Amino acid sequence: MTRTEARTEDTCPLVYQCRLSLSTSTVNHLADVLRRHLKAIRSRWRILPPGKIAVIVLAVLRHDQRLADMAGGNNVSESTVRRWRDELIGLLAAQAPRLGRALEKVTKRGGELVLIDGIFIPTQRRAGKADQRNYFVNTTITACASSP
Repeated sequence: MTRTEARTEDTCPLVYQCRLSLSTSTVNHLADVLRRHLKAIRSRWRILPPGKIAVIVLAVLRHDQRLADMAGGNNVSESTVRRWRDELIGLLAAQAPRLGRALEKVTKRGGELVLIDGIFIPTQRRAGKADQRNYFVNTTITACASSP
């Protein structure tokens, strides 16, 4: 056995905490969405409560925390955190109005001009090619009524 191998065997994982600037209403909203979903699918339990899952997913989404870091610090697997993230993204996306519904609403209100504004927000991702750029797209739809 080499000296390096001896050192790696007696090391233990390091878990650190940081402050996340998340509003209580955001965490509660996401936890409530998850609770309703769990009730609808009749899921009896998850390894962590919905509030804790919401904080983990928000840390991954908002602060770009790595899945492995969040998993190790909460005694769950990386694939579990990935499933939670994907599940909650799907639940939130289901609540968002689709473009067709948004345009119908604009038409019913007498709007004639629709502005679709998309903003590319650069994000830091730790996977993929080093020269690959990653962006989050934030889209806003604004309707303008014609003047008489």
